[in-house]
Amino acid sequence: MGDTDPGTSQTLISKLDIGDPLYLPPSDSSALTIVSVKLKGTENYSVWSSSMKLALEAKNKFGFIDGKCERSTDDHVLASQWDRCNSVVLTWLLNSVSEELFLGQVFSKYASEVWEDLKETYDKIDGYVVYDLYKKINCISQSGSTVADYYNRLTTMWKQFDAMLKLPTCSCKAAKDYNDFSMLIKLMQFIMGLDDVYQPVRTNLLTREVFPSVKVAFSVVSREESHRLSSSGSKSQSVSFVSKSNQTFDSKRRVSNQRGPNPNLKCTHCNMIGHIVDRCFEVVGYPPGFKKRSNTMSGKNTFTNKSNATVGSSASTSMSTSGMPFTSEQMAKLLSLVGEKNVADTQNTNIGGENVNISSFVNCSSSVMFGSQFNWIVDSGASQHMVNNDKGMFDMFAV
Repeated sequence: MGDTDPGTSQTLISKLDIGDPLYLPPSDSSALTIVSVKLKGTENYSVWSSSMKLALEAKNKFGFIDGKCERSTDDHVLASQWDRCNSVVLTWLLNSVSEELFLGQVFSKYASEVWEDLKETYDKIDGYVVYDLYKKINCISQSGSTVADYYNRLTTMWKQFDAMLKLPTCSCKAAKDYNDFSMLIKLMQFIMGLDDVYQPVRTNLLTREVFPSVKVAFSVVSREESHRLSSSGSKSQSVSFVSKSNQTFDSKRRVSNQRGPNPNLKCTHCNMIGHIVDRCFEVVGYPPGFKKRSNTMSGKNTFTNKSNATVGSSASTSMSTSGMPFTSEQMAKLLSLVGEKNVADTQNTNIGGENVNISSFVNCSSSVMFGSQFNWIVDSGASQHMVNNDKGMFDMFAV
């Protein structure tokens, strides 16, 4: 075809069929990376070349690699379009190799030349490459990963190994026997790498009369994994529920202890407020370090521990904040009398309209005289006091 004007050229290219290798859709730019694997050298050439071949065939551009799509010699418009497509494919190849390989191929003009050069250089299978890959296959283990992840890693290396050895694909008996032997080896490799928790499953697979295929073994182990995860999840939820319940109980107990005795509880044994008979000290025994303290208001006992924390019912509201059954004025008067040099001269004073013997407050272990008939030995540790005559008694709280 002779020279054509730009309008005719543009019309010719736009009429290219979508199935033509020279057709370039807008998405096929030179900056595109069509495979995720970068060629490093001999160790991954088979993987790279296989993935690159698939990508180029999907783009309908593999003809620029194997030479089937030739450059036109009589139509410069189609020749220009071929040059454009060749440059795009060449950049796709360069975008998928390592930096070292890129520098060695960047000055190439044709994609087919780069493809052939890489193939001749790195498509070499020597004993070391086979040994290294086979060692990786036999040393791989699950190591806590999921069964699916472990199986996928093994499958990838098996395919690489099979591509290196080029296993026979014919349907003869020898090829079938060899493939069966290869599948048996893969089964053993898969079973060997499983974690020890799957020992029962391993035993089950190895004791079958007919060995299963690798896919069947993977399915069996996967079901066991799902069962284990389901069981462990149920146990975790139960433990979490119990732990949370205990925490709630402990929190309520701490709050209850901080609030003091429960005023809604009453002991049927001692009639004290704040506890029940199952926790009554008079029934179960007093805790170490607790001592009785007399409560003249109710006639019942209260108890104090070493830190003077009161256990039992509260005193009457008429009792002062110091715990003594006197007002502040009465206490001031008593303390002033205690400070006198001659206590004997001030043993009797008037409190609330009654004459009170002060020695009963000054010395709790002394003998206090009530009238002339008897002596009363005052003991601050006693919970109750008895007297055969009430003439010497008076009501201190009638003030």
